[in-house]
Amino acid sequence: MKRGLFITIEGPEGAGKTSVIQMLKQGLAEIGQTVTATREPGGISISEQIREVILNKDHTSMDGRTEALLYAAARRQHLVEKIMPALQEGHIVLCDRFIDSSLAYQGYARGLGMKEVYEINQFAIGELMPDLTLLFDVRPEVGLNRIKAHGEREVNRLDLEALSFHEKVREGYLQLAEQFSERISVINAEAEVETVYRESLNRIMAKMNE
Repeated sequence: MKRGLFITIEGPEGAGKTSVIQMLKQGLAEIGQTVTATREPGGISISEQIREVILNKDHTSMDGRTEALLYAAARRQHLVEKIMPALQEGHIVLCDRFIDSSLAYQGYARGLGMKEVYEINQFAIGELMPDLTLLFDVRPEVGLNRIKAHGEREVNRLDLEALSFHEKVREGYLQLAEQFSERISVINAEAEVETVYRESLNRIMAKMNE
C-alpha cells in the first residue's frame, strides 16, 4: 500500500486552523480521500493529558525548556500511536501543529534556539517530517482579537502572553517559511475562511499530483 500524505497546518493563535481543517477533511473526503484529522498537543489520550498540563492557565511559572520537552513527549506518543499508523494505511493526515510550532514558539519566541529545540524534537520524531506544511499567516493583533470575539474557543496559557511574544512567534514562522520554502507554503489567513480553505485545498491537491 502506498504511504499516505502527511500535511501539517501551522500558524499563530487565532489563525483559523481548526475551522479550515474541518473543511479540508470534508472536501478531501468528497473526492474519495481517506482523511485522518488530528491536533497537537493531543490527538490521543496520553498526549491530551500532556496538553492539559502545558496549556493550563495556572501553570504560568512553567520553564521554557520544560514546555519544549513536554511538547516533544506529546508529539512522540501521538506520532507512534496515531499519525504513523494512519500514514501506513494510506491516509491523508491533517495535523493541527507539529514540529514547526515548537521551533517558532519555544525555539524563537522563548529564545531557546531553533537548533536546540529541533534537536529535542528530532529525537522524538526520527526522520518523519511533513510532506507539506501550510502556514496560516495572520498578524498577532488580528488573531488575538478573533480569539476574544470567539467565546466558545478555549483560552489557554499561550493566549495570555504579551503581544510582543506573539509577534516573535510570527517572526519565527516566517523565518521557517523562508528557510524551508520547498515544504512550507504561506497562506494569508486574514482572508475570508472560504478563501483560505480553497487556497489550502488547491495546494494540497497540487502536492497530491506531484
